[in-house]
Amino acid sequence: MPPGVLTLVSSPSRRRLPQLRFAPLMMVAALAAPLAALPPAPAAAQIPPPGAPMTFAPLAQRLLPAVVNIQTSQAAAQAQAQRRPGAPDVPQAPPGSPFEEFFRDFLERNRPPGGQPQPNRPQPPSRRGQSLGSGFIIDASGIIVTNNHVIEGADEINVVMSDNTTLRAELVGADPRTDVAVLRVRPERPLPFVTFGDSDTALVGDWVLAIGNPFGLGGSVTAGIVSARGRDIRQGLYDDFIQTDAAINRGNSGGPLFNLAGEVIGINTAIYSPSGGSIGIGFSIPSNLARNIAAQLRDVGRVRRGWLGVNIQQVTDEIAESLGLQGGARGALVARAQEDGPAAAAGIQAGDVILRFNGQEVREMRNLPRIVADTAVGSRAPVVVWREGREQTLTVTVQELPAEAAQAGTPTPAPESRPQTLELAGLGLKVGPITPEARERFSLRPESRGVVVTEVSPGSPAAERELRPGDVIVEVQQERVNTPAEVQARLEALRRQGRATALLLIESAQGQRWVPLRLAAPRGSPG
Repeated sequence: MPPGVLTLVSSPSRRRLPQLRFAPLMMVAALAAPLAALPPAPAAAQIPPPGAPMTFAPLAQRLLPAVVNIQTSQAAAQAQAQRRPGAPDVPQAPPGSPFEEFFRDFLERNRPPGGQPQPNRPQPPSRRGQSLGSGFIIDASGIIVTNNHVIEGADEINVVMSDNTTLRAELVGADPRTDVAVLRVRPERPLPFVTFGDSDTALVGDWVLAIGNPFGLGGSVTAGIVSARGRDIRQGLYDDFIQTDAAINRGNSGGPLFNLAGEVIGINTAIYSPSGGSIGIGFSIPSNLARNIAAQLRDVGRVRRGWLGVNIQQVTDEIAESLGLQGGARGALVARAQEDGPAAAAGIQAGDVILRFNGQEVREMRNLPRIVADTAVGSRAPVVVWREGREQTLTVTVQELPAEAAQAGTPTPAPESRPQTLELAGLGLKVGPITPEARERFSLRPESRGVVVTEVSPGSPAAERELRPGDVIVEVQQERVNTPAEVQARLEALRRQGRATALLLIESAQGQRWVPLRLAAPRGSPG
């Protein structure tokens, strides 16, 4: 994929947006003659392929009334203070319209020399920043779903209906983790609404329809297909986006993605684009994630998520081989079961690979947080783990996700005398015991137990795995180690067994993780 920018597709008017561009009439006329000379296309070529609708018009006409434009504003005192002295206030115009560029260019040409204010001219009042987005009605009483980033920081929210009626909206609740927000308006009569569908049934290649408010042009309909499922765009812990090639632009944020049954299967939220405009790579929050979030926000104003209490990492091919995991790399490897957490209480241990949770397959690490979060708080869930070469089933009582703890800073290690070390042949590592001097030198935690890494050779297997001085080796092949000699003995035993890698549990300032280390033969060894 070429370099680009992942953009949340709301439309702040404070940002310079592309101008609308129109083809000159002479260019159209010049192309008309050659096209007219072409032979008529066969009648069969004008028929859509099997399964394609002849037109989206009936569907669009039915859905358009339930899709709304969202206008937000907030005080822009900080932006006003940062403007250059004497810079005139820019009138507000629809984002992306030619009028926005007209006003900006006009005022730039007429700025006083030196940027100083004109004498006796009153200072302009502090203006308000404005932005535009989209949303859709899910209840006739006036419940609207949109993106959190559309309304974030707003002190005034207005909803414009398809008939241009404007209603003041109140924020019911928002969830920044999934970028979902719920609004409420007070209509005089019941409103048209749409319903959520099952996003899990949407297949790659299925037709979809996107409706929204791109660049302030409300009621815009675009069609495309589902391009991919389960996209991780590095926007959060619960990424599981639907990718579509239906045109999505700034202002489409919060708008619905429909299937051909007229059901909402996604909330349009981001685009990948080097230019800021649609290049056919858009992302939508799947309805099966959004539905639960929206229901909780509507009912209690906040989201309760399930919590397992584990630190996990991806299972690589090397880790799978080290653990004898059948079926290749899959699941989520437990680096640490947090004390007093539900996982530790259920008997889940560091080194376990979680394969299934509450009946759902954990294909890779990032699937587990979403599955756990969607599990009802207080429920008992079966957990299938891989341990000691076989599957085992445990039962965990899911708790509510607590508030995120602040991460403590890591002090700079103080230079001290080096502890006595031992070189691990073939790995590019030197390790030593955890002595009081080593604790002070490497700023180790008082509770740290194991063997400390004192030196890593450049280009070695250890360096390839980003091991660093100050890391602590806690386990080798899921067995605790307390001295450098024990580490060396475990590695030699693995070599005698013909193992290609050793699995080390490493503790650093960022927490614990499992590291598969290639067992290069020591110097002088045959082969």
